[in-house]
Amino acid sequence: MSSLDLPKIILASKSPRRKMLLEAAGFPVEVVEIDCEEIFPPDLMLERVAEYIANLKSEAASVYFKKDAFVLTADTVVVCQDELLEKPIDRDQAIEMLLKLSDRSHQVFTGVTINTNSRTYSLSDLSTVTLGELNTEEINYYVDKFQPFDKAGSYGIQDWIGWTKIRRIEGSYANVMGLPVDQVYQIIMDHKFQ
Repeated sequence: MSSLDLPKIILASKSPRRKMLLEAAGFPVEVVEIDCEEIFPPDLMLERVAEYIANLKSEAASVYFKKDAFVLTADTVVVCQDELLEKPIDRDQAIEMLLKLSDRSHQVFTGVTINTNSRTYSLSDLSTVTLGELNTEEINYYVDKFQPFDKAGSYGIQDWIGWTKIRRIEGSYANVMGLPVDQVYQIIMDHKFQ
């Protein structure tokens, strides 16, 4: 049986979706926890926020940097009509975000930082997602059943809302889930022997 001989990734993220995406790409994954305040400068351009926070997380994960492993940190944000929609703090905020996203296009930015003990690679990916109209009953159902409080923009493309309300995606589906796996794969494969 042939193998790609993929290197191990130390994933400094609580996101089960990122772990699943990396494993689906064939990487052995070890998950570690980090402590990081996700604060960014107020004048930072919205499309730069995710990469900025991924870099902050990378600094917090520096204790795990090793020569024979890649340490990956990431952050995903949603931008709708020049407003940053991060993870909702409660049910009311989740409902408010979904009302803003209803029947509109929005941008999903994921920033990624990949480290070894000697090198750092950063990237940011953009996907544009168009949602169909969500009525009040649908929004209440979604928030109560799927509890999207750990998701930027209050939704997960891989669950009910993704199957019933996404009209169009321009860019990477995996990026909307939280990790542009194609770009991560390419960076790691290009640099695994350096």
